[in-house]
Amino acid sequence: MIELPSPHAAAAIALTVAMFYGFASGRLKVEIISLLTISAIALALYAFPLPGQNPTDGLKLAFGGFGHYALITICALMVMGRGLVTTGALEPAARVLTQVWRINKQLGLLVTLLVAMSLSMMVNDTPVLVLLLPIMAAIAANGGMPASKTLIPINAAVLIGGMATTIGTSTNLLVVSIATDLGMPAMSVFHFTPVVLMAALVAIPFVWLVMPRLLPDNSVETGHEPRRFYATLRLGEDSPARNKSIAELAALLPADVKIDESSDERAGASRRIGIFAPHYSLQEAARLLGAVAAPRWLIDRLNREYGKSGRDLTVAELSITADSELVGATVETSGIANHQVAVLGIYDARRPWDRDTRPQNAQTPLGAGDIILASGTMPNLQAMARSLNLLILEGATELPRLSKAPLALAIMAGAVVPASLGLIPIAISALGGAIAMFLTGCVKFDRVGRALSAKVVVLVAASIVVGKIILDSGAAEWLSQLLAMGLQHLPPAGVLAAIMLFVTILTNFASNTTAAAVGTPIAFSLAGQLGIPVEPLVLAVLFGCNLCYATPVAYQTNMLIMSAGDYQFKDYTKTGIPLVLIMVVTLSVLLVLRYNL
Repeated sequence: MIELPSPHAAAAIALTVAMFYGFASGRLKVEIISLLTISAIALALYAFPLPGQNPTDGLKLAFGGFGHYALITICALMVMGRGLVTTGALEPAARVLTQVWRINKQLGLLVTLLVAMSLSMMVNDTPVLVLLLPIMAAIAANGGMPASKTLIPINAAVLIGGMATTIGTSTNLLVVSIATDLGMPAMSVFHFTPVVLMAALVAIPFVWLVMPRLLPDNSVETGHEPRRFYATLRLGEDSPARNKSIAELAALLPADVKIDESSDERAGASRRIGIFAPHYSLQEAARLLGAVAAPRWLIDRLNREYGKSGRDLTVAELSITADSELVGATVETSGIANHQVAVLGIYDARRPWDRDTRPQNAQTPLGAGDIILASGTMPNLQAMARSLNLLILEGATELPRLSKAPLALAIMAGAVVPASLGLIPIAISALGGAIAMFLTGCVKFDRVGRALSAKVVVLVAASIVVGKIILDSGAAEWLSQLLAMGLQHLPPAGVLAAIMLFVTILTNFASNTTAAAVGTPIAFSLAGQLGIPVEPLVLAVLFGCNLCYATPVAYQTNMLIMSAGDYQFKDYTKTGIPLVLIMVVTLSVLLVLRYNL
């Protein structure tokens, strides 16, 4: 007969249930619920300390999550992930994907899934998905699969990859750190990777071939295309495309880039070609042809200023107002270059380009409503906008620091490889990598807020504290006794599947970090009750926390794709539930085989 839980254990369970309800209801922000949870624990333990402890010990427990090495490691990995994004270190992989999709759609989707899974093993899931979102949108716009049929499968692949290493997600680090605190030997970065990769062999065919068929085609014919700019590309002596014909050039460029054949001009060893393209494709065309969209002397001057000031170069769209000094002027006579800004392209709002009309160029007078695509530091762009009465439109993007991409990759490798070999704890190597990102300028210290997620910080801190109070109060022991009563007659595979499914349900309707904080100490207690080694039970918790496919609220990447794919709640359930069942069964069997249970 199981006794009633102690008052502290009952209060810990009640607080955890209240936190779960708060996360699932969505009435308050996750950050607020996390801070309220920490405050409630601090006040309760100060007024009613745990047996044998002082009131101040309760404060240390409540606020200890903010100084926990798991949180420091997670923040450091966020900084390193940001460094890979801001330096453009992941862009070569993105370009390869675009080329593969041109060959075959099904092959393109498979390669995209494998690349997404591989990247998320080392980089946090969210930056990987943020990188892939615009690529998939562009592929869909150019005749590929609709985004609504690819984003949920890609997100699933990202989540599977993130499950494969201890640094793949913050949840993995949280589970491993709690288990280590409870006495389990530390796990290396790739400790359980083989298990996940074997499970992926079973899951990826479903994600690749079945999931897209279960999803609707939510693409909408809007009747208008993205804004297209006219730009003059300057091919220098070192351009590999300088002597190619127009037809050969067209074969090299993205499908949504059109060449203005009448603009093809040669002057000595240089060549100028006019193109008409959206912003993203314009930059890609310049890269493919080894060209620049502004005078080289101006580009060199901007790069020198960037090197001196340390400010990032930004590409922005600026609309010309009716009282702007640019009305009636041309790009050549406007004096824009005096503001340390380069014009990359022009959109003529009065005379949209078609086959019978020559598009806007440097010699055509500008007018009200025209839009300039310009590059420069944001202060210079803002100063020019004020001086010339221009409006900076939303969507300005910072150019990646491409010269630092190899350095960012080297820093990432230098942090991950020693930890994966067990030479140094991941907490130390990740912190060293983050510091190196700052010192080398791959990540600007004043932009660290863009790398760190305040929601993740307070959520992880609260989850660490909840896990600690669940254990110290005796709640984990009491819950494990309840679970042991129901699981004692099941075979080891059934026990692992039940634990995994229990944590998965918590993850999909509350928070994976909280599920980790609650599930890990319960797994420890359950191991003693059932006589099963603790490591496979901890891994069952870790895997269950990552099986967040079934609801849009289960993980932040699920919400990130919801609007982009125009998904409904049912789209997640009808694709996610079968995948959860596949992964639970496969992973449970693999854990039994690995640990000879």
